[in-house]
Amino acid sequence: MNPAALLQHPLPTRTTKCTTGCPILDSFLHGGIPCNSITEIVAESGCGKTQISLQLLLSAQLPTSLGGLSASSLYLHSEFPFPFRRLRQLALSNPTLQNPLDNILIHPLHSADHLLDLLSRLDPLLVHPPPQTRFPIKLIVIDSIAALFRSEFDNNPSDLKRRSGLFFKISSKLKAQAMRFGLAVVVTNQVTDSVDSSDGLRIGNSWFLYSSGRRVCAALGLSWANCVNTRLFLSRDEENVKDDDGDIVNTRTRTRRFISVVFAPHLPHSSCEFFIAKEGVLGFDSCNDFHLENREL
Repeated sequence: MNPAALLQHPLPTRTTKCTTGCPILDSFLHGGIPCNSITEIVAESGCGKTQISLQLLLSAQLPTSLGGLSASSLYLHSEFPFPFRRLRQLALSNPTLQNPLDNILIHPLHSADHLLDLLSRLDPLLVHPPPQTRFPIKLIVIDSIAALFRSEFDNNPSDLKRRSGLFFKISSKLKAQAMRFGLAVVVTNQVTDSVDSSDGLRIGNSWFLYSSGRRVCAALGLSWANCVNTRLFLSRDEENVKDDDGDIVNTRTRTRRFISVVFAPHLPHSSCEFFIAKEGVLGFDSCNDFHLENREL
């Protein structure tokens, strides 16, 4: 878009966002997951990235008056098996939604080339969704992007060049579809252990990321980091808690989970504690400590 066209058709000042299904997390994210861009959720296994992804499939169906998109969703998964039992459990915890599983399309992914081919044939589905869904598709979730590149490429110049090329082709297609159809695109990514580096490389607002007492970094490196608009990092830590019951002091281990902004064009660097309950992923503050102690899965 050139400057003259921008003056005639200015960009919208307010970006539509999809609620996470939790008011505390929505407040932390300034309204939820933005449309027209790619949001990446980075975490080690077991931190909750798939839990949040499944919750978004349901919250996207909520009416816009409740922060949803009045939309169906497309869930592309490379991690097997698909967690259908957990999705059904979350759906049963949202009685306001009518037949919510009918509005979720699921498709497996087997390779990065498979994903690129699928995206190239996706436009007709975004224009004319299947008849069993009640809403147009406004949310695409890819869980996870790292699994598609884990074993397919070797660490040599030729494969690294091809891998970077696929990064940019996939992200360009996703961004173009997000802008054209007003989609919220969410991709999950894994982490690798971080080693000391003398160059002081910094991605986003954090020098280092920590989870489970380890220093980690997002998988796929700097090339992929340049392909996403927003990066959120989920972490967890084990904390010893002492229960003083008269003359007996018991020590137990409690898992604390945090979501942090690594980089985003619309969010400051900040963190928010959350927990995973039967009914979904919920933000945590000092007012719901009782719920945290009794509902964490």
